[in-house]
Amino acid sequence: MDVDRRALFEKLGGEEKVARMSHEARADALEDFQTEALDKTVARKNADRYPTVAELANQIDKRDFRRGEGKLFYHPNHIAKGATYQGATVKRLPPMPENPTLTDFFKLRFGSAAHLLQSAALAKRKGLSEEVVLACLLHDMGSYLMKAEHGYYGAQIIEPYVSEKVTFAVRYHQALRFFPDPSVGYEYPVGYYKTFGVDYEPTPYITAEYEFARNHTWYMEARLVTMNDLYAFDPNAVVYLEEFEDIIGRHWKNPKEGLGYDHTPVSHMWRAMINPDAPL
Repeated sequence: MDVDRRALFEKLGGEEKVARMSHEARADALEDFQTEALDKTVARKNADRYPTVAELANQIDKRDFRRGEGKLFYHPNHIAKGATYQGATVKRLPPMPENPTLTDFFKLRFGSAAHLLQSAALAKRKGLSEEVVLACLLHDMGSYLMKAEHGYYGAQIIEPYVSEKVTFAVRYHQALRFFPDPSVGYEYPVGYYKTFGVDYEPTPYITAEYEFARNHTWYMEARLVTMNDLYAFDPNAVVYLEEFEDIIGRHWKNPKEGLGYDHTPVSHMWRAMINPDAPL
């Protein structure tokens, strides 16, 4: 191992102090210095390896947030890898119209919806059906309420306003993500090794949901969402919601009262996104 003489002398107090040390003391100091350097090198290499399920579980009570919280509700302290910036505060959200539409939510509540827009644009470029394009546009919308089970939350909040096929595609993309399909070139996402653990196995209910969807008439609609989900993270791509206004107009049934005020079983979920700062 190469030794940085300047760093070693600085650590030991300077050349004069080193010169006054005995040969044995210098040898011991050099060994300690090399051991510390080796430990740092190993630590850096280990930082790049994928965690196990047990290691991720062990981090639960060491975070100041829960990984499943909705995007609208999380504090900006809660950023990648659990780093914390003291004093950060949530931003004040702009008011919503009296009769909010899906477009209003995209523009005023969903913040950076770049991934959803890219996913829909990718599906549109491939010439897929308008229902699949809409499903891609909506597939992760549930994560603004709750990241955990986001496919099911997303399907539930859109169900009164879209076709059964779109709802199915959004709901079951969550389970299908974990299962490769060589027939269409879908592979297990490498990024999931870090997110879920290198030895992660889908839970029994996810496997059962996958098997149900795999044998369903609309399997390919849900599979196409995963196909246009995995590859829609281009930081340089710019897509605007206006590109999908016609598709939304044809396939989204916006209530005249506005989302959140139309007395459906999911109205309260839309209202929670209208005012996520409400204390009760």
